[in-house]
Amino acid sequence: MNQTQWLYEEGIGESRAALVAHGRILEALIERETDHVQSGAVAQGRLIHVLIPKKRGIVRLLSGEEVLLEPIPPRLSEGGNVLVEIRREALGEAGLDGERRDKLALARAAGPGVKPHAGPSLLQRIRETGIPVLPCPAHEEDHFEDHGWSELLDSAMRGEVGTEAAALRIFPTPAMVLIDVDGSLPPAQLGPKGAKLAAQAIRAMNLTGSIGIDLPTMNNKDERVVAAAQIDKVLEQPFERTAVNGFGFVQIIRKRERASLIELLRDDPVRTAAMALLRQAERFNGAHGTGGGAVTLTASPAVVDLLRKNEGWTSLLEKRRGGSVTLNVDSKMAIGQHHVG
Repeated sequence: MNQTQWLYEEGIGESRAALVAHGRILEALIERETDHVQSGAVAQGRLIHVLIPKKRGIVRLLSGEEVLLEPIPPRLSEGGNVLVEIRREALGEAGLDGERRDKLALARAAGPGVKPHAGPSLLQRIRETGIPVLPCPAHEEDHFEDHGWSELLDSAMRGEVGTEAAALRIFPTPAMVLIDVDGSLPPAQLGPKGAKLAAQAIRAMNLTGSIGIDLPTMNNKDERVVAAAQIDKVLEQPFERTAVNGFGFVQIIRKRERASLIELLRDDPVRTAAMALLRQAERFNGAHGTGGGAVTLTASPAVVDLLRKNEGWTSLLEKRRGGSVTLNVDSKMAIGQHHVG
């Protein structure tokens, strides 16, 4: 499969897409079932609190979700109704003390003549790229795994990419994403190699907002120019970046609309483990080599508890497999461990 195309899975609890070419994943996207308003949606709400006059306020949508409105339209006061467009979805964020702090979705006032509507789904968004989309049902060959899906997700969870020669460590922070480049190659080679590897990770994991890449110190300006060119070659526009300075640091700015792959996976590790288990269960071949029939899912107490609280997921799995689903708890298993049998 050498042509560039989107792989798409309508999974249980989440949808998945991977832009692939020449046997590897260029971009990986996951859209989970959520009650939060999605980027691109237009929704009716009411201004309930002015934080900064004329600049910033909180709007409560009809769904009950609260979003941040910037700027506040003229003549809109507290208690007034307003139609808003969602520019960035709500994000889960860990503070320096380890406590979770959710960032409200970011909105602006909708333009004239616009009516309320949902944000585009993952399938709609990849179709809009004009690149061919290949549906990947569970009963067919696993094209996602053929291109390294699980390995990419594991790298995102660990924040580590590469080999001893050139490797990345990725650190999401509330202010920006920091990428540290290290390796055994000489600086003149590690700079461009690390820049390319970082750009590939940024695209594959959908890292957005402010991103800082710490490359090795390169005293030669030509070497720094070559490293910067690797970023421009891999990352698609639109984005902005600085030049690589004498200390090897370069900053990139990409439009932020949704959580990155790292944020999505790490924000709820139990949910992440449950989704992986359900995906494996959908594709599990039983003793007779068939992809259907009864199945037993064994996992940690936290994962099984989540599955029991979301009966719709296991009900859909039973429907797709044509057999019963039994949940089995193994208290010795870590959250990321599971077994299908």
